Amino acid sequence: MNSASFVEALAELSFKDTFNPYSEACSDFDFDDAAAIRRENLRLVLDAAIEYRADSVWIARDLGYRGGRRTGLALTDEAHLSDHSGLYGELPLSRATKGPAFSERTATVIWQTLNRINRPVFLWNVFPLHPHGPDDPQSNRCHTRSEREACRPLLMWLLEVLKPKNVVAIGRDAQLALADLGIVAQQVRHPSYGGKSEFIAGMERLYELPRFAGDSQMSMFPTQ
Repeated sequence: MNSASFVEALAELSFKDTFNPYSEACSDFDFDDAAAIRRENLRLVLDAAIEYRADSVWIARDLGYRGGRRTGLALTDEAHLSDHSGLYGELPLSRATKGPAFSERTATVIWQTLNRINRPVFLWNVFPLHPHGPDDPQSNRCHTRSEREACRPLLMWLLEVLKPKNVVAIGRDAQLALADLGIVAQQVRHPSYGGKSEFIAGMERLYELPRFAGDSQMSMFPTQ
């Protein structure tokens, strides 16, 4: 399997109450070719991560409706698509949606931290699609164990190909889900629901960063 066949296999996944951003388009927000744009975004990032040997893989639980559902990239909202573009140089990543660019709190903290680390990191989710509530596509739900198991071969291929020095679980839910798949990961607190400071402190310990002084200082770190 190569990156193109990986993305195609991802696009073929289908589950109830789940949006597959690599094969589906949202009638409210997406361009007609949104799925193709998101497939290309992911392929470009994955190829770059393989070429530049990603230092770490950060894995959260599921794609969110304000982030990866729209961009095709884990832990990345449209407001930080340019940051993701610069993580491995200047990748030609594109928006797949119409209207104002959405911003997500989790993605904002993730990318502020990535810009401090200044290392190649690949971002992923245990369940790489967007699970949502019944009849509510603009919501989030936790994926099921059967959904997780169905996606296990793709996750294992990623880890085998990337061979990261660190596998980092973003949040306890992600760590437990990875453990259920037999994958050992270092856990940091998820930055949502009051966990921002603990997330930053955890990443500072893991990557031996100087202690963060506050929100005003965060903006001083340049994007890559």
